[in-house]
Amino acid sequence: MYTIHLVEDEENLNKLLTIYLEKEGYTVVSFADGQSAMQRIANPPDLWILDVMLPDIDGYQLIKAIKEHNDQTPVIFMSARNQELDRVVGLELGSDDYLSKPFLPRELIIRTNKLLQRIYGNKEEYAAVTQLESYIVDRKQRAVFDGAERIILTNKEFGLLLYFIENRNSVVSREQILEKVWGDNYFGSDRVVDDTIRRLRKKLSRVHIETIYGFGYKLEVL
Repeated sequence: MYTIHLVEDEENLNKLLTIYLEKEGYTVVSFADGQSAMQRIANPPDLWILDVMLPDIDGYQLIKAIKEHNDQTPVIFMSARNQELDRVVGLELGSDDYLSKPFLPRELIIRTNKLLQRIYGNKEEYAAVTQLESYIVDRKQRAVFDGAERIILTNKEFGLLLYFIENRNSVVSREQILEKVWGDNYFGSDRVVDDTIRRLRKKLSRVHIETIYGFGYKLEVL
């Protein structure tokens, strides 16, 4: 099952969220300050849940360190401060979702479930390692290999590639892609899908992603 690192300095909230997450079946390692969490960055979980305001270093410093170590690791931000500013800064630093305090614990569970499903797919249904053309797609490492060479993909590029693999030989619309890969909280143009696909085509030149004009895209796999 997935492992989550929860960083929250408010003791009662930390315990409450840990209980809810563990009841959902997750393995939770909780931290009450940023410094102790910083020491675990080299051993990344499947998901970080970070409070912005911490007694020592803040969540911004943590997410920078997390993404520098592995920019594929997903992060959910929590904050009770200037909500819009924290949300925008968090997204700029690479967070995948954002929760404004106060919130119901069940909302965190729902967002966690949806994010992990979007990032990792269904672990039971899909193999950890998939061959696509002559590339190797490793879900556990969130990496693509061309022989011994590792091809660097962003978090969204890799998530989009997984979505295409899971829907191979099926036509998917931009709206479907935005919902599954970018999530409900995305705001912006749907042209981000086209730009990401353009980068995927350049990095994975042997993968054939067909444009279905007027509708969307299809990954063709023989």
